[in-house]
Amino acid sequence: MKTSYFSGRRIEFIILTALFSLFVLFLYGPTITIGLLSFQGPNGGLTFPMNGWSLTWFRSLLEAQAVGDFAGAFKRSLGLALLVTVISTVISILAGFAFRRLFKGSNFLFALVLISMITPSILVSLGVGLMFDRLGFSPEWYSSALGAQLTWCLPFGVLVMFVVFNRFNRNLEAASFDMGATSWQTVRWVVLPSIFPSVIGIAMTSFTLSYDEFARTLMTSGSHNTLPLEIYGMTTNATTPALYALGTVTTLFSFILISFTMCLLIVIAKRRARREHA
Repeated sequence: MKTSYFSGRRIEFIILTALFSLFVLFLYGPTITIGLLSFQGPNGGLTFPMNGWSLTWFRSLLEAQAVGDFAGAFKRSLGLALLVTVISTVISILAGFAFRRLFKGSNFLFALVLISMITPSILVSLGVGLMFDRLGFSPEWYSSALGAQLTWCLPFGVLVMFVVFNRFNRNLEAASFDMGATSWQTVRWVVLPSIFPSVIGIAMTSFTLSYDEFARTLMTSGSHNTLPLEIYGMTTNATTPALYALGTVTTLFSFILISFTMCLLIVIAKRRARREHA
């Protein structure tokens, strides 16, 4: 009986391991493939086999391209992502404070948040682009694209803050008031430090969603492409592995950003643990 039990568990383990291996293969296989091909030799092509190894195509990203503007697109994507991150984070925190108590129209505003999340991205892009055109404004990455991306990134931050404040221990605020602290002092020294890890998570999510967004930027960025649009345009004209090198660089940038955020959260957790034990 015991042997049959362990045999069944072993079969389950093998099946789950195989499924997880397939998941990892489909998730990271394309990334690894592009990373390898970006190191093609000077005469290398877009497919295997490798024709030598070099950094030629990485150096080419710093030079003027016959097709595409990598540097400009990266700067625009980075600037747009930073704007979206700051606005989404600040408004999410304020919305979290506001929705701690029910007020007239709160259910309607909450429904609007959900609707903006489930509306197809391409329809949002089309609608914002048409609106700017009708109003006589030229779509730009810092105006129309910013508004379109906020309809996607901001709801995520707001929902996260709803969850955070629903789980927040109000006794901490009560204790602060009992000790004579004002409302602003309580927010500054009690509430914000408690929710700060979640705020970092919101900022990270907003930045990532904006930096990688394609559909909501497609018809709202005007004549200046963001990096996802530039990469998409390059796929129809790519003749060298420079496109792969660009993909590798952007992947490394995202990895470094995520690693920095994780390290920051670990430092915050250790500091909080030391304060609690002090």
